[in-house]
Amino acid sequence: MKINLKNGIDQLLFGMKQKDVEAIYGKPDRNYKDEDDNQILVYNKLKARLTFYQEEDFKLGYIVASGADLELFGNTIIGKKISEVKKDLAPKNITKFTQEAFDTFENYFNEENWIIFQTEFEEVVKFEIGAIINAKDEFDWKFGK
Repeated sequence: MKINLKNGIDQLLFGMKQKDVEAIYGKPDRNYKDEDDNQILVYNKLKARLTFYQEEDFKLGYIVASGADLELFGNTIIGKKISEVKKDLAPKNITKFTQEAFDTFENYFNEENWIIFQTEFEEVVKFEIGAIINAKDEFDWKFGK
């Protein structure tokens, strides 16, 4: 599945509603609300968790994925050393990362693209991407544009 920075993953676009996602991928394997009353859909086949923000009329705003087929600029990322992933991203001017460690995991966050590479033992195990907030401090929804 292709990661589309600032837009989503594969056919998933930030701003979609649950019905839009289900029209493409079918019913989720799990469907629940988190502590903030956001709607969460889980697709086992995609190895993805989708968050629809309650305060934004339940629009898709965040995706967490861990499928081995995730690609960024034509390169797979899951299972790769974070040093290799960062090296692949440098020519695209994606070089600023905030690093945070907890237990055996480390997160590498790039605010400009609102992405996180979660690593364990220096290998990427999970990827997260969120909708971008624009200069007006509003979400930059991509669906329906």
